[in-house]
Amino acid sequence: MDALHAHEVVESMAERSLLVVEDDEDLADLVALHLRDMGHRVTVEHDGRAGLQRAQTETFDVVLLDINLPGMDGLEICRRLRSAPTYPAILMLTARSTELDRVVGLEVGADDYLTKPFSVRELVARVKALLRRMDAFGGADETSSTGPLKAGELEINREARTVRVAGQHVELTAREFDLLEFFARNPGRVFTRAQLLDNVWGYAHDGYEHTVNTHINRLRRKIEPDPSKPRFILTVWSVGYKFADAAELEAGS
Repeated sequence: MDALHAHEVVESMAERSLLVVEDDEDLADLVALHLRDMGHRVTVEHDGRAGLQRAQTETFDVVLLDINLPGMDGLEICRRLRSAPTYPAILMLTARSTELDRVVGLEVGADDYLTKPFSVRELVARVKALLRRMDAFGGADETSSTGPLKAGELEINREARTVRVAGQHVELTAREFDLLEFFARNPGRVFTRAQLLDNVWGYAHDGYEHTVNTHINRLRRKIEPDPSKPRFILTVWSVGYKFADAAELEAGS
C-alpha cells in the first residue's frame, strides 16, 4: 500500500454493514479504520473459514475479501457466497496481479477486484461505487427492476437472476448478469465504455475500459449463437456498444 497519511475525512454515506476478511492484521485494521471513517459498521476476520461463517450467519452489504487466506482461500469463499439465493457485493483484495487471476476472481462471482498495493482513496472509491450500484439497482421502481425481460430467444429473470437462451440455462457471473440486464433495459441505446463503467460498475476511470471489453466478449460467448456475428450486444464502431432493439432482432432472426 502506498504511503498512508493520517486518515482523511471522507464524504458520509448511509451506514452500511461491511465485512473485511484479510489475514494481514495491520492492513485489515487500516482498511477497517477508513471504512469506519465513511460511517459504516465494519467487522474484521483474519481466517477464511471464520470469514465465511460470519458472512453466512450475518447480513453484510459488502465483503472485502483477500484471496490468500488461512483456512479457506477467498475464491472458494466467493463461490460459496454466490451459491446462496442472496449475497453481498464482493470486492477482492489480492496481491495477485496477472490477467488470469483477475479473470478467475470475476468468474467465480467477485463484483470488483483491487490489486495490492492499492491506495486508500482507490479502496474508498471502489466501495462507494459498489454501494451506489446496489442503490441504483435496488432503488428502481418495480416495473423496471423485477419483471422478466425478453428479447428474441433471450429471457432474463431479474428476480431469480437467471438467463435462458432458446430455453437453455446460461451460467453468468454476478457482473455479467448486471451488464446484460442493463443492456436489455435500454434496447437501441448506444453506450460508451465509460458510460457502462459508470452505470454497471459504478465508476468511470481512465484505463478500466478493457474491463468492459472483457465482460462483453465473455457475455457474447455465452449468449450469442455465433459470437463472431452477435445478435444481442452490438458494437457501434468508434462509439461503444448497444443492445439490439426489436427491429434489429427481427431482422437478424
